[in-house]
Amino acid sequence: MIFRAVEDTDLIRKARSGGDVEAYNLLISRWEKRVYNYLLRIVGDREEALDLSQDVFLKAYQSLRKLDDPARFAPWLFRIAHNEAFSSFRKRRPERESPGQPELAGDELAARGPAAFPIELSIAVTTALSRLPEDQREAVILKIYQGFKFEEMAEILACPVSTVKSRLYTALDVLKSQLAPVKSRGAT
Repeated sequence: MIFRAVEDTDLIRKARSGGDVEAYNLLISRWEKRVYNYLLRIVGDREEALDLSQDVFLKAYQSLRKLDDPARFAPWLFRIAHNEAFSSFRKRRPERESPGQPELAGDELAARGPAAFPIELSIAVTTALSRLPEDQREAVILKIYQGFKFEEMAEILACPVSTVKSRLYTALDVLKSQLAPVKSRGAT
């Protein structure tokens, strides 16, 4: 990972100084899956996540000269993604209740019988995540799915580390209680 970070830094410098489009395209190819998956978990719609991903990389390219520290590219990029996702939420707020996820609670899944496939657990987790408030869901996604450190998460979310930790731990407590019926059924 250290070697890759050095490479990303070099690619950023090339893209910034000489406008090297190939260097930026390589950066996109390295980061597009992570950004897309992050956005997909936030907005809950594949097409919207794809559109937002394209917007993120376009804005990142246009703003690349504003990036003070190329070693901080990941949090900077995810901050742009965060802003794009929540800008999208604001635009469609009246027509939306929450991201489109199946309405099936962990206890409803537990009532169906023994877990036959890991996909059932995945559905339960996705459903439980969709029921979290947006700020808590995003904290879980950044930490658990994207692997960011608390300091990086604070940078992405533009809030103190203590707030990030509070959101994450509250969300994990809620998820634990919502997923307990599914977990206990899987143990039988």
